[in-house]
Amino acid sequence: MTAQAFDTRACDLGEGPLWHPLRKELFWFDITGRRMLSRKETQTQEWQFEEMHSAAGWIDSDTLLLASETGLWRFDLGNGTRNLICHLEKDNVVTRSNDGRADPQGGFWIGTMGKKAETGAGSIWRWYRGTLRQLFTSITIPNAISFAPDGKSACFCDTVSKQVMRVALDAEGWPAGKPEMYLDLVAEGLNPDGAVIDATGAIWIAQWGAARAACYGADGAFIRAIDVPAPHASCPAFGGPDLQTIFVTTARQGMTPEQHIAAPHSGQTFMAPSGVRGQAEHQVLID
Repeated sequence: MTAQAFDTRACDLGEGPLWHPLRKELFWFDITGRRMLSRKETQTQEWQFEEMHSAAGWIDSDTLLLASETGLWRFDLGNGTRNLICHLEKDNVVTRSNDGRADPQGGFWIGTMGKKAETGAGSIWRWYRGTLRQLFTSITIPNAISFAPDGKSACFCDTVSKQVMRVALDAEGWPAGKPEMYLDLVAEGLNPDGAVIDATGAIWIAQWGAARAACYGADGAFIRAIDVPAPHASCPAFGGPDLQTIFVTTARQGMTPEQHIAAPHSGQTFMAPSGVRGQAEHQVLID
């Protein structure tokens, strides 16, 4: 199956799609373009920032949590103002935020990475009810942050390793034990990027350079893939009225002029029927 265009505004580095379950609206980011975009039916919006932003969670119908290269922010969708929740590697000029997602317990996981993908410069952090804690370090490109429907495990990856890890979580959503390898894509040469887990426990992973989002069962077995007309698929999200539509962001970053000609829709955001129901994005608990 090949996805169709959802929004034709091209992003240099599209990332972080979030379907707001109350607003029925998709939000996503152009990281290097320093902007957030949204679409609800035919209505579109766009916000420009002074620094790079990459991921979001929803706090209520009018407020998002945004992750930027210096912090986590409360963002008012009505007036476009943001207020600092906490700093995130603020004094580290090398790094920026990357992949992130809210967990079932109401926390928010966010990865950081070098702005030039410096080896091992990144980490994965979790913010939960006023506490920001570093979970994993020495990561080059953190991605695939996603959570099992029962909230008992989380997945993540370092894209350059081509391996997706899975770690058990305690009742409050903190890692409980050491991560174990869940998917090994080394032999296939596939680069796992952003990911989301559906209501059945299967993971859907955008694969950078492979022009697709691929689905794997909880046991790691390949199920199927949805193709996108852009080589650099970056992150999927479930949405739509029944949570059975899968949205996939893409990027133009790093493409040659010849590659742009061959894949002119790169950077756009796509959609396709998934045939399964996704999880509703979890609410971030601030208090």
